[in-house]
Amino acid sequence: MHADRLSRYCQSLRDDDVPSDVVHEVKRRILDSLGCAFGAFTASPCRIARQLAQAVKVPGGATLWGTSHKTLPDLATFANGALVRYLDFNDTYLAKEPAHPSDNISAVLAVGEACHASGKRVIQAIALSYEVQCRLCDAAALRPRGWDHVTYGPFSSALAAAKVLKLSAAQTLQAINLAGVSNVALRQTRVGDMSMWKACAFSNAARNGVFAAMLAQRGMTGPSPIFEGEKGFMKLVSGPFDLPLFGGEKGQSGPVAFKILDTYIKHYPVEYHAQTAVEAALALRESLLKGEGADALAGITDIEIGSYDVAIEIIGRDPEKWHPRTRETADHSFPYCVAVALLDGKVTLRSFDDKRLTDPALHELMQKVRVVPQPEFVGRYPETMATRITVRTKAGNHYVKQVDYPLGHPKHRMSDQEVEDKFRRLAAGKLDRARMTKVIDVVWKLDQLKDVGALMPLLKVNSRR
Repeated sequence: MHADRLSRYCQSLRDDDVPSDVVHEVKRRILDSLGCAFGAFTASPCRIARQLAQAVKVPGGATLWGTSHKTLPDLATFANGALVRYLDFNDTYLAKEPAHPSDNISAVLAVGEACHASGKRVIQAIALSYEVQCRLCDAAALRPRGWDHVTYGPFSSALAAAKVLKLSAAQTLQAINLAGVSNVALRQTRVGDMSMWKACAFSNAARNGVFAAMLAQRGMTGPSPIFEGEKGFMKLVSGPFDLPLFGGEKGQSGPVAFKILDTYIKHYPVEYHAQTAVEAALALRESLLKGEGADALAGITDIEIGSYDVAIEIIGRDPEKWHPRTRETADHSFPYCVAVALLDGKVTLRSFDDKRLTDPALHELMQKVRVVPQPEFVGRYPETMATRITVRTKAGNHYVKQVDYPLGHPKHRMSDQEVEDKFRRLAAGKLDRARMTKVIDVVWKLDQLKDVGALMPLLKVNSRR
């Protein structure tokens, strides 16, 4: 039974099973996620989530990042997770089902703080959450069946919380059952015009995973078998699948590598399938200006984005992608991301503010974009995220650029310094320079902390917002 398999893995994972490169990668993802959280601190859905959580005060609970307020761990998971996810700038994993595994981090830190877990245990639990979510994404696609990828989140977050809480095997099994039975999410979250809920969908799933673990800790049981049952997860949601060996388990050629090493940090604040498109567009802009001068952009007659089926389905199919009215739709739009890169020569958080979203020149250029399947890209995803952009001009010229691996991909890794620089850019205005340096230092030394709660006071923003 899959739930038993997951429970056994959760119970068996020890510090010695987590290699040093995985420990280091977890630290990079925590730093990256905290940066994303600071960058989103004033966003509307994040304010709403924080205000709701602030209505409950729990001394000895979990901190709402950016404040000194402590609340229930599940509410902190929800509010802090929305911060991590809002900008669509946190890390990504692409498989049969795409995911953002750092969405689990808010759950682990919230539960870890509330139970005074060590930095080592938190790192172990985060590595576990990546392992569970990514393996599930490898096993079965939910999107074609109408379910959202966050449906796997309650399982990964519940198991990570179980690890932090040191639940028994029996309690862990019940946490899995409880996490799975009532937390199936609709794919409508990511279809057409996107709402604020896009930022909150996984944080809600993680909140439910934490809640399931807390219930199981107190003796609550859930229905089983949750995966294989007559009306269980595989019958109604995912279809049948098998679970492989997990990170640290012994395979024929030694311990299996951890999945966190196969996930990707984002260099640009756009949906991951658009990362290569933005890089290609920026390179084409330089070629255009060099080849045709300052008026080259005005002379563009056609922009063809060649991509693969999954990317087209997510960010290059719906009519709303050519007429985005919200940030949530724009950063999931091939036409918008490519057009703004060509016009501005950069893609930053400001590329999606209200003024930019309504710029007539930008919308005019977007209407020249065509998104087409590229036959030679068939079967290459998820090994590559290839995008080929062709720009044609009034002068009769055409310019072509293809990018296969964006910066941040395991085959084109961001350096530690680049991850730190991203954190500093996103935290600017929320933390002063000295506190940024302190947060970075504490995260790099997280495995030396006896209580992860020591990190939380450092995250309070310069002024309450």
